[in-house]
Amino acid sequence: MTAVFFMWGFLTCLNDILIPHLKAVFELNYAQAMLVQFTFFGAYFLMSLPAGRVVAHLGYKKSIVAGLIVAGIGAVGFWPAAGLRLYPAFLGALFVLATGITLLQVAANAYVALLGPEKTSSSRLTLAQALNSFGTFLAPWFGSLLILSTQVKSAAEVADLSATQQMLYRTQEAQAVQLPYIGLAVVLVLLAIFVWLFRMPSLEESTEKADSSAHTLLDAIRYPHVLFGVLGIFFYVGAEVSIGSFMVNYLSQPSIGHMSEQQAAHYVSLYWGGAMVGRFLGSALLAMFSPRKLLALFATVNMLLLLTTMSTSGMTAMYSIVAIGLFNSIMFPTIFALGIERMGPLTGKASSLLIMAIVGGALVPYLQGMLADNIGIQHAFVLPLLCYAYIVFYGLSGSRIRSAPVHAA
Repeated sequence: MTAVFFMWGFLTCLNDILIPHLKAVFELNYAQAMLVQFTFFGAYFLMSLPAGRVVAHLGYKKSIVAGLIVAGIGAVGFWPAAGLRLYPAFLGALFVLATGITLLQVAANAYVALLGPEKTSSSRLTLAQALNSFGTFLAPWFGSLLILSTQVKSAAEVADLSATQQMLYRTQEAQAVQLPYIGLAVVLVLLAIFVWLFRMPSLEESTEKADSSAHTLLDAIRYPHVLFGVLGIFFYVGAEVSIGSFMVNYLSQPSIGHMSEQQAAHYVSLYWGGAMVGRFLGSALLAMFSPRKLLALFATVNMLLLLTTMSTSGMTAMYSIVAIGLFNSIMFPTIFALGIERMGPLTGKASSLLIMAIVGGALVPYLQGMLADNIGIQHAFVLPLLCYAYIVFYGLSGSRIRSAPVHAA
């Protein structure tokens, strides 16, 4: 299971390297470049409910295999997209890739949370997510060496080249994206075969097959801790993805890091690497301390770090934004585990709703892109600041289990 978590973390974080590459290739503004994240995370919103139906029909193991294969098909789609040099084709391949990862998220997060006592589900899911963060830590290094290795030329510079040089340049530029994603497609299919051959408990008692009452999504969302958890995932993923997406462009600003995009990509690795370290430590801390209080504390620290990066420059601004990754660590698994707590046969429904909320990764970066185009990239970080403020509320109050669901009048 941790290998599956690693793989989708790697694929998701590779977007942070793809964004500056495609921004340069297609000469996009910030809002247009953020369509990468809008498409990728928009798939979570559109495909979570169908993914929930797949899990209900196939069970956890077969759904994980299906998710890996669909993601592999999406990765193969990068070959024609790069060859055709069409931005919409890249977005289409990303959508298919993200559909596979959505299915993995719906099945695997709930599955790991259920593989043991409910009391330690936050700790267990945080440990699995630590391997997810190992994938996000490696992806920027991998991407900077392959995808950002080619110096992207402007349209005017390409026009100055001879016809033969133009063809050679376009081939090199396409291969910088094609080869990494074809390699990933092969790994995804091999991992699907490995999971298929592995013996895993079915845990059917926590799927819809055990639900004799045919509950609906509305039945799950009526539990306040589920509803507040859905908003918590929305704001957390929005903030985390937004910060990662802007980091390469932010750190290459003369007043902040004054470095090349390839050098800035290494700091994106540190940002995600901090989440990995924090999750290994957090897994131990969550077994000893209240998950709710730790969640509120970590969100408060991130608010302070964002205020620091927005009001300073140079090394202080640079390291304060990179440090946010360390305190992001426990947030997703803790919010998720608290959101499906004591849901029984409704676990699958609650899980689908929580994964659907990952659409925050589509909307918040796009809104921050619009803000950056209007008020500057540094001041645009006010948006993730507000997201972390909500997570403080969720930890202190919103995640409390109420005695009964809230029924509509």
